[in-house]
Amino acid sequence: MRIKTWLFLAFLIVPIIELALFYVVGSSIGLLPTLFLILVTAVMGSMLVSRQGRDTWIRLKREIATGESPSATLVHGAMILVAGALLLTPGFLTDAVGFALLIPVVREALRGWFVRRMQTRWVVIR
Repeated sequence: MRIKTWLFLAFLIVPIIELALFYVVGSSIGLLPTLFLILVTAVMGSMLVSRQGRDTWIRLKREIATGESPSATLVHGAMILVAGALLLTPGFLTDAVGFALLIPVVREALRGWFVRRMQTRWVVIR
C-alpha cells in the first residue's frame, strides 16, 4: 500500500480506537481515574523521553567524534522523538506504542526490520 493510504487509515482508525478505549476504561474505573491515568502516562513518558533523548544525544556526539557511523543512533533518536509525540497525545493506544518505542530492544527490532525491508529498494548503510 502507498504511504498516503496508510496515513489516511491511521488518521481515521486510531482516533476511533482511542475513543472506544476511553469509553471502556472510563466505564470501568470512572472519569477522574481515567483522566489521572492519562496525565500520569504523559508525565512519565515525557521524563523517560527526556532521559533517553539525552543519552542518545551523548552517544551521537561520541560516535561522530570517534568517526563511527551514527546511523543506528540517529534512527533510535528519531524513534524516541516519535515516542515523545505519541506519549504526549492523549490516548491509551498511542501511549502503548509510545512506551514500546522507549524500549531499546523494540527500537532495534524495528530498525532491523526496516533495514531488511529497504535493502532491496535502497542502498542501506549499516
